[in-house]
Amino acid sequence: MKRALVTGATGYIGGRLAERLLQAGVAVHLVVRPGRAGRLKDLPGRPNVHEHDGSTAGMLRLVEKASPDTVFHLAALSAAEHRPEDVEPLVASNVLFGTQVVEASVRAGVARFVNTGSYWQHYESRLYNPTGLYAATKQAFEDILFGYGEWSSLRTVTLKLFDVYGPQDPRGKILGQLRQAARTRTPVKASPGRQAVDFVYIDDVVEAYLHAARLLEDDPDRLDGRAFAVRSSTTATLRELVALAEKAAGTRFPVDWGARPYANRQLMKPWRGPTLPGWRAKVGLEEGLRRTLKAAEAPRA
Repeated sequence: MKRALVTGATGYIGGRLAERLLQAGVAVHLVVRPGRAGRLKDLPGRPNVHEHDGSTAGMLRLVEKASPDTVFHLAALSAAEHRPEDVEPLVASNVLFGTQVVEASVRAGVARFVNTGSYWQHYESRLYNPTGLYAATKQAFEDILFGYGEWSSLRTVTLKLFDVYGPQDPRGKILGQLRQAARTRTPVKASPGRQAVDFVYIDDVVEAYLHAARLLEDDPDRLDGRAFAVRSSTTATLRELVALAEKAAGTRFPVDWGARPYANRQLMKPWRGPTLPGWRAKVGLEEGLRRTLKAAEAPRA
C-alpha cells in the first residue's frame, strides 16, 4: 500500500487510522466536507486534504487526482433513534456519499476498498435485523458495495465495529460521561445496565483496518465481498464495565442506574459474527481502560 484515501478522518477512528498510515510513510489523501479541514490540523505528517463538493462528478475528479490503491471508508452519520429531520442526512451520508466514493474508486482503478459497518445491523444476533434507520443505511451501502465488487475488479471487505474506545476520544461515549460525572459529581443517568457490551481498544481497531487491506492484497479471495466482526474475545455488562473503569481510575463514578429506560430495540447481547481472519484484539479490557482513563489524571473520590 503506497497511496490511501480515507473518508471520515475528522472522526476519532478515521483520524487515528490516518495517523498510523502517515507514520508508515503512506501517501494519505483525506476526503472532508467543505470547511472541515481545520479539524485535521493535529495530524502528523502531510496528508493531502480534499474538500468534496457533494456531487458525484466532484468525487470522480477527487479520487482520480488522489489515485489511491486502497480506500478506507469510515465516514458516517450515526443516530441511535432517528427523527424525521434525520432521514435525508442519514441517507445522504451513509448511502449516497458512500456510493459516490465507490463509483469513483471503480472509475479510477482502485484495487481495494475497506468499508465500515456496525454490529447494530444485527439485532438479536440475526444475520440482518437493523436496530434502526442508521443500521439500515449501513446495510444498504454494504449491499451496494457488494454489487460493485461483483461487476468490477474492485476487491472489497466490510469491517463491522463494536464499541471502540481509547485515549483522547472526543465523542460523548460512556467513558467520557463517567469522567465528566466524577468532575462535577453529577451522576450519569443510565439504563438498568444489564446489557452486554463489547469494547475494543482503538489500536486494535486501527490494526484491523491495516490487516484487512493487507489481506485484500495478498489473499483477496479470503475476504472479497464479505463482512467480518472487529470484536474482542470477551463481553461485560455495562455495570461490570463501570466497575472495571472505577478500578482502573482509582475513583468512584456516580451513576444513576435505571434513571433512563433501555433504548428502543436495545442490543442486550453483541452479535458474535465471524472475526477478521488472522486478526485478534490484543489489548484486554482492563488494560485498555487503564490506558484510557489514567488513574493519575482521574479525580479522587
